[in-house]
Amino acid sequence: MDDRRFDAQSLVRGSLGMGGKALTWTDGPHGARLLLAPGVQVGDGVPAVLAIGAFDGFHVGHRALMDAALADARSRGVACLAVSFDPDPDELFLGDEAPRQLLSCDDRAHMIAAAGVDGVILLHFDRALASLEPEEFVSRVLCHVASPVSMHVGSNFHFGARGKGNCALLSACGADLGFEVTAHDLVRRGGLPVSSTRVRAVLAQPAGLAEANELLGRCHFLRGTVEHGRGQGTSFGFPTANVRFPGRSCMPAQGVYGGYVTIGNSAWPAAINVGAPPTFSGPDELFCEANLIGFTGDVYGAEVAVTFVQWLRASRPFSSTEELERVVLGNIDWVRTNLGDGRVEVALDN
Repeated sequence: MDDRRFDAQSLVRGSLGMGGKALTWTDGPHGARLLLAPGVQVGDGVPAVLAIGAFDGFHVGHRALMDAALADARSRGVACLAVSFDPDPDELFLGDEAPRQLLSCDDRAHMIAAAGVDGVILLHFDRALASLEPEEFVSRVLCHVASPVSMHVGSNFHFGARGKGNCALLSACGADLGFEVTAHDLVRRGGLPVSSTRVRAVLAQPAGLAEANELLGRCHFLRGTVEHGRGQGTSFGFPTANVRFPGRSCMPAQGVYGGYVTIGNSAWPAAINVGAPPTFSGPDELFCEANLIGFTGDVYGAEVAVTFVQWLRASRPFSSTEELERVVLGNIDWVRTNLGDGRVEVALDN
């Protein structure tokens, strides 16, 4: 971020998956949750193009697949529905060893919806669903989400019991049941495939945020809850939101970032320290202190979204409070110059 030539409102809204159609949550069969545009129907007898996958993180590869599915649906004059899973299958099979979460299920659904689809179906992923043979999963589940005329998946898509189903098997099912299948090659950046695993690895590296944001096609963000902190930032003359994140959140590397903190319908430019500052305590990887520019008020207990725009510096201990204040004020100045000096309204009519 070298200048102010960007639209802060669009940056925050795009990063949080805000905008697009006005979709509404509703309950579906067998514990599924549906996020549907007004007037969109699902179920038997409703022709549709399906885009299927975990879509963890909803990175540029997922966007490319969704764009292709949308173009296919529009050419056929039918709805485009995205099918994903809640919880993510890794959570069921790996438990505490599951990869860190780039997006919650709800945020993932809203991100997919913002790409322009007519509906998102989150299938309830449990042992019963996981145990279905691949052919059963297609005939008993996917073919009752709607009456698919076409399905779009990644070339590495696996499904059914023990992951035995693959793109070739899905195509064979389509030949029998009357739908086409398009398996998309993985999008590549920097000579390597884009994947959620790669995004997580890059985020864990100091100064890795820029590459991670490029792979995501948006700025990485996390939701957390504001709790009471040390009060150090307030003593410097700027309000501080001390944010605690859920235990599986995919945190960026410890350090200081420029970004935004969204509270309700407003976002505030902020200098964000990930991990409790070493000057005062040991590192806390699920914690950040965000120094909000232009904010007044009390947000203790509020859920906020922290959007990470730019890596500023590594976190380090300081020899004195004076040195800490001098460096932090320098970070604040960078944020003011590059990200803005006050509230950004992010709630727009859809």
